[in-house]
Amino acid sequence: MPYFLFVWNDHITAHIEEHGVSMDEFEAIVSNPARVSRSRSSDRTIAFGNSDDGRLLACVYELEGDEMTFIPVTAYFPED
Repeated sequence: MPYFLFVWNDHITAHIEEHGVSMDEFEAIVSNPARVSRSRSSDRTIAFGNSDDGRLLACVYELEGDEMTFIPVTAYFPED
């Protein structure tokens, strides 16, 4: 199993929590996505998967140079 590094700061942690997403949920989906796509608005990578309560969750992130380091940007529930 590969090792991924997630670069969190207080701002982004608070931002995803405002959307009802935990750091653990975000990391689980990005580490093992059901589907990966590109954002139409920002061209960033989006990983899709099911949240802890079973809803579809989109996790937006940027990759740092080594492609094993993720910088979280935002997360949201597309159906909301």
